[in-house]
Amino acid sequence: MNDTLTRLKIYMNMGTLAELPEWSSWPGLEGREALQFLQEAGFDGVQDGDPELCRDLGMGCAGSGRVDQPGEAEPLARRLIDQGYESATLHVGRGFETDAEMDALARAIITAVGETGFPLMVETHRATMTQDPFRTIALLQRNPGLMINGDFSHYYTGLELVYGDFAGKLDRMQPIFDKVRFMHGRIGNPSHIQVDIGDGTEPVQQEHGHSHFLADYREMWKRAMQGFLDNADPAATLVFAPEILAPSIYYARLFRQSDGSLWEESDRYQQALVYAGIAREVFASLS
Repeated sequence: MNDTLTRLKIYMNMGTLAELPEWSSWPGLEGREALQFLQEAGFDGVQDGDPELCRDLGMGCAGSGRVDQPGEAEPLARRLIDQGYESATLHVGRGFETDAEMDALARAIITAVGETGFPLMVETHRATMTQDPFRTIALLQRNPGLMINGDFSHYYTGLELVYGDFAGKLDRMQPIFDKVRFMHGRIGNPSHIQVDIGDGTEPVQQEHGHSHFLADYREMWKRAMQGFLDNADPAATLVFAPEILAPSIYYARLFRQSDGSLWEESDRYQQALVYAGIAREVFASLS
């Protein structure tokens, strides 16, 4: 095995398994049986699962949370520690913060990590303080201790990243890639944040327009993974967690059938397996 590959851990974000259609290949398991099935399918852990069950099975378990005020960061970290999680990704702020307010939130998170030893990664997410890559780059320059959970669908679709010099934008985003310590896997096109990629063989059926979006995601993931390898502690591992979400929050697309019913675009569990394979492939190509 490529020694580099041992530093990549594949987790299932449990939101991926929510509201799956009855025709999904996911067997509908819960609790210990669900975790054992995921473990046998090659997942090293989960996000937002049961920490105690994960520990019993030798699986990792990451959490998540939200920080809107500086005073919320350390209590959240301590609460997640008490619950048994190993790390967490965060939505921070609402996107209307001034630079000073962003800095106060960032400093509080950095301090919470220092005081507790609990890793907190700020997610690149719409409607949060990191929704804009330009401001996020400046935030990281002012607060170099802040670490990132890269969910690049929010940039790729939310900001129509391919409109203009895509490669140049990625070069400008290198300070973000260098701070990635956790990744959420979701693949969208320039107008839809989550689309079916079939078995991951290019060109995928949904690539019927000008953008070869799957290749674009591979490039973003590659840059983030290389940023991790180049900048993280040599003993650290990178978690990649497919987060392919449900139709009730308007991520999974529904299409009307001839009988008038709505049919979900893809089997999100199967898509998670495809994502995991792509992540391993990309990571194994690095050094």
